[in-house]
Amino acid sequence: MQEIEPSYQWESLYNASQDPKSPFYGRTYSNTEYTHTIYSYYIHPLWDEIDSETLYCKILFTDYAKQFSIIELMGEWNDTLHNDIMLFKRGVIDHLLASGVKYFILVGENVFNFHGSWEDDYYAEWFEEVEDGWIAGIGFPDFIEREWSKYKIDYYINFGGTLQIPQWRTLKPEVLFLGIHKILSKRLGA
Repeated sequence: MQEIEPSYQWESLYNASQDPKSPFYGRTYSNTEYTHTIYSYYIHPLWDEIDSETLYCKILFTDYAKQFSIIELMGEWNDTLHNDIMLFKRGVIDHLLASGVKYFILVGENVFNFHGSWEDDYYAEWFEEVEDGWIAGIGFPDFIEREWSKYKIDYYINFGGTLQIPQWRTLKPEVLFLGIHKILSKRLGA
């Protein structure tokens, strides 16, 4: 797991550790010191901790003028034992919402498992707070999308179908956002 790095293709355009509005502002990273683990396996030091034992993230890009953020996730999303949605919502999403972000793109290629809970308060809260925005999940494995459907997460996060965008890394952040915005405008009838 230590070789799985967050995407860095847009680092010249945006770096969360240099963004005063980011919850990760001022963080410093080591490329040689591995301190964080998931189930006793060290993970790459560029992932940001959110106080979860199993889920980490990286804000890849945020545009406050266009009100969108792209966040990559890594690890196991566990709402059953760790209430990861609460940790993610309070530690990352609330900061971005307070700065006017209302469109969220979650990248889940490196999410290995999802353990759901029938408590959906934090998903519902996040969904209500984006008002006329949206939350989209791209790149999540099929079995995680099935679990999300089972736990009715699809009420809050849009995923699957035309949102499977395997070439997302080759796109500029604004192009990715506009493409997803177009898809969701059709899907949501907006």
